[in-house]
Amino acid sequence: MKRLLLLIALFFCMMSLTTKADEGMWIPMLVEKLNYAEMQKLGLKLSPEEVYSVNHSSLKDAIVIFGRGCTGEIISDQGLLLTNHHCGYGAIQSVSSVESNYLRDGFWAKSHASEIPIADLTVQFLISMEDVTSQVLEGLTLHSPEAERNETISKRIRAIVEKATAGTHYNAIVKEYYEGSEYYLLVYETFKDVRLVGTPPEVIGKFGADTDNWTWPRHTGDFSLFRVYAGPDNKPAAYSPDNKPFKPRHFLPISLDGVKRGDFAMILGNPGSTDRYLTSYGVEMAVNETNPTRVKIRAEKLRIMSEGMDKDPAVRLKYASKYAGVSNYWKYFIGQTRGLKRLDVVDKKKNIEQNYMQWLERNPSLKAEYGQALPLISDAYKTLAEYNIARWYMVEAIMQGSEILTNASRFSKLNDLLKAGNPDQEAIRKEAERLEKNVDEWFKNYDTGIDQNLLARMLEMYSADVPQHQQPVLLGSLIHASKGNFSNLAAGIFKKSLFASPDRIKAFLTSPKSKTIEKDPAFQLIKAFYAKNQEIQEATRQANENLKQGNRVFVAGLRQMQPDRTFYPNANFSLRLTYGSVLDYYPADAIHYDYYTTTKGILEKEDPSVREFEVPEKLKKIISAADYGRYANADGTMSVNFLSNLDITGGNSGSPVIDGNGRLIGLAFDGNWEAMSGDIAFEPELQRTISVDIRYVMLIIDKFADAHHLLREMKIVQNNQYVAPQEQAIPASRRINKN
Repeated sequence: MKRLLLLIALFFCMMSLTTKADEGMWIPMLVEKLNYAEMQKLGLKLSPEEVYSVNHSSLKDAIVIFGRGCTGEIISDQGLLLTNHHCGYGAIQSVSSVESNYLRDGFWAKSHASEIPIADLTVQFLISMEDVTSQVLEGLTLHSPEAERNETISKRIRAIVEKATAGTHYNAIVKEYYEGSEYYLLVYETFKDVRLVGTPPEVIGKFGADTDNWTWPRHTGDFSLFRVYAGPDNKPAAYSPDNKPFKPRHFLPISLDGVKRGDFAMILGNPGSTDRYLTSYGVEMAVNETNPTRVKIRAEKLRIMSEGMDKDPAVRLKYASKYAGVSNYWKYFIGQTRGLKRLDVVDKKKNIEQNYMQWLERNPSLKAEYGQALPLISDAYKTLAEYNIARWYMVEAIMQGSEILTNASRFSKLNDLLKAGNPDQEAIRKEAERLEKNVDEWFKNYDTGIDQNLLARMLEMYSADVPQHQQPVLLGSLIHASKGNFSNLAAGIFKKSLFASPDRIKAFLTSPKSKTIEKDPAFQLIKAFYAKNQEIQEATRQANENLKQGNRVFVAGLRQMQPDRTFYPNANFSLRLTYGSVLDYYPADAIHYDYYTTTKGILEKEDPSVREFEVPEKLKKIISAADYGRYANADGTMSVNFLSNLDITGGNSGSPVIDGNGRLIGLAFDGNWEAMSGDIAFEPELQRTISVDIRYVMLIIDKFADAHHLLREMKIVQNNQYVAPQEQAIPASRRINKN
């Protein structure tokens, strides 16, 4: 009987390991040590060096950090870059106008000369990654006082970065892993001349928009194309018409073979942030207070922006990117809360914590090292809970609310210089020039009516929801003076503040005076908010230090408790690898979702009266005629999106989905609604990555945009054979004519 029970236990242990095989955001340089055997079993044909290498060309050399929060990949030897439409959205909007609206109409450069430079857009290639834990933590322990530990670590990190970049054009950063138990140096090469090459119109690139966001089935052509340019030495250079397309160490071939259920798939990308080791205390706060607060504030911001956008097409274009940014995570927080509740994540976390404490009771020798973790965390959350509402209102309603307050805050440094005992006139001049240079950019996508309404509503909500003693005294005075009328309060600030107008700011900067800044009502208000926020930060400083230490000790303890388990660190916007299979799923009882969608669903969703579901006439003709060429499935249908059980999060947007031979099969752009709790708790039966099938991308470039010159610079593979450029345009006689 004991033997039978042991066998049963071993079976379920193995089952657990199997179901977890697809979970994990792995450090690529450790793939050979941690994951390679499993990846081979699933279908990987590449060697570890072909995935990640410092000395030789590898997949990692085709992957970039795109902008400030996405991933992209190089798909030609001429620096052609593919990422999501929603990742390129802000860049596309920045070069659009009412007359040349590339969001609405799309854009396809006919030559290198017609590609559009994007100001301030960068891409970063990872050059190398190195474990520097011993250098960073020498002489420190898990229990070193947090302030002392942070100061020591900061000094050492600065020295490591300076040494790594000395005499080079590289930039570098040292990031912490496993809550600060390990540290890695990442060296990057950053290119600053990036140009828009092509984008489908919004009705393709954002088909379904907010309605379909985070859900399956999807039918979205979420992609855009850019090009990286370099100087004559193939190194980063500021924009110049003389720059040449960058020659990469590696670019991804494109596969037209399509995907089927069970196929191996992997993603290399830059996931932004996860909290998989979050305790039950943190989950409870997220579910009960943090997420509902952020959803409530964002809903109002969206309503106010939408009202203004509906009145004027020019305003709609100005606020398109801002609205999309607020909306994306408004829906995310709704879904995450729902998922955390539905999947009983709090109870699951409590079970882990109970097992942890029981393990310590069985191992008294380890209790001194790891026993204080949960008490530290528990006590920290008690303090943090007192200020949690104020914290998130400061972030969402004030710092990310009305832009007049943001503009005013930008003048704090100038004000300090002006009121110094012995003013440095040269420093004042340089700071004034810096501010003046940016004024037009700040107001390029701005509407006074929307911003004034935002200020009124954000202050009203802040006043109602934040505990009175945690609010700035000045806010109460302003409310009293306006007799509780927040519209009048906001109107008064906009009427008197120089930060409401680019012309006022420019006039002020011709002869700046501290007295003018200090008397400005918007500056006074944001200064008061920052002062109150500083008080709150000081009140919670020790709790935050205890929480950081408690989390570090807890994760270290978990790794000791489960020595046979391979742990991966939380995402921190550094290069990671995730792998698994193309897979369908069952979201609920009696419901099955297939692993791919087709163009048939585009026409089924079409609704000309709803902007999100408009279908361009040219695309309808392609679909109606089944004019798919070699991009079609064997049965003549045309795939649009597909699912896999890969482990991604924000920051992975734009990441390549790669097959076992290192070829591009898709472009990741979203997760699914049923597993929105995934940043905190991975659910292998439910969690899916939603990707654009690369063949649909090729179809749009080829048949919809007629951008055949772009296809000619790609390496396209089908049935393990390179498709020569002259063969890529399929004559009508060879087209599949099935609907």
